[in-house]
Amino acid sequence: MTLLEMIQSRPMPFAILMGVTFVEAAKDKVVATMVVREDLCTLGHSIHGGAVMAFADSVGAAATIINLPPDAKGTTTIESKTNFTGAAKAGSTVRATTTPIHLGRRTHVWQTRIETGEGKLVAVVTQTQMIL
Repeated sequence: MTLLEMIQSRPMPFAILMGVTFVEAAKDKVVATMVVREDLCTLGHSIHGGAVMAFADSVGAAATIINLPPDAKGTTTIESKTNFTGAAKAGSTVRATTTPIHLGRRTHVWQTRIETGEGKLVAVVTQTQMIL
């Protein structure tokens, strides 16, 4: 089973609800896309900050899952910080690319860049995942 198939075999209900599609997976990088639907937007038809954060959290969690040691029971987010830098309009597709900052025995730290299809930066999210 490939790492992408491993992620896809353990679907996260909230990620499914948001429409997250995982498209690439390696131990040091996970990539996913999501269409910015109206129900994920603010009144101005731009992606809601909570949707950005949830998207990044899902991708960082998936990256941790494929890097878990054999004796781990799972993972949970224990910290997340988001810098919002731009908007993505309803109907567009955003892409999340997460890479590790730290892969320790008890915690992983991931940095996720959320960009529009044109490559415009929407946010940078840094999250810490605890290994259970």
